[in-house]
Amino acid sequence: MNPAPRHLRWAMPAAAALMAAACAAPKPKSPPPPPAPPVLDASYDWHVLLAAPFGSVLKDIPMSVHEVLVFRDEERAGAPADDSECYAVNGAAPRFITRSPSLYMLCFKHERLARIEATVRLPDGQAAQIFADACALWTKNAHAPGSQSCEGADGGTVFAAHIEKTPDETDTQLTIQLEAADPASDHPAETAPDRAPNR
Repeated sequence: MNPAPRHLRWAMPAAAALMAAACAAPKPKSPPPPPAPPVLDASYDWHVLLAAPFGSVLKDIPMSVHEVLVFRDEERAGAPADDSECYAVNGAAPRFITRSPSLYMLCFKHERLARIEATVRLPDGQAAQIFADACALWTKNAHAPGSQSCEGADGGTVFAAHIEKTPDETDTQLTIQLEAADPASDHPAETAPDRAPNR
């Protein structure tokens, strides 16, 4: 009797067992996906600060306001004179980054809304991360670089924000300025509108 077929009968089950073991071996795990960005409150969006479209006249602002004097700091002392007339709101300002702004101003040039400025106070230990999250949202960049400033544009609006630790304070200030991207939007109307600083 020829022994070759008997050896072949033993070899085939052994090969099948090896193949099954190889298939059953666990595959190397792929690295986990990066964590999803945090879901931010709607008040992180700077659009909440737009009380009215740029170019609006004062009487069309849906808020009661009063005129304020604006003093330029030393860094801006050499800048060209700013002939804007600025107003603060009487009452609560729009919430920004889940906080009530300590400063909220609407500034007009040639009777037209040209700039909006707001400041909120952030806890020192959280200010950098809060600002980074907000900047990532504003710039639509999930990996916004850690910085103390953030700039960009959206549609007809240019924004510039920064954080600053004020002396003798236990918190950090975040200030943002919104301006019309098109200078024509703050050109004076042919007929100057009536102004109503207190409504």
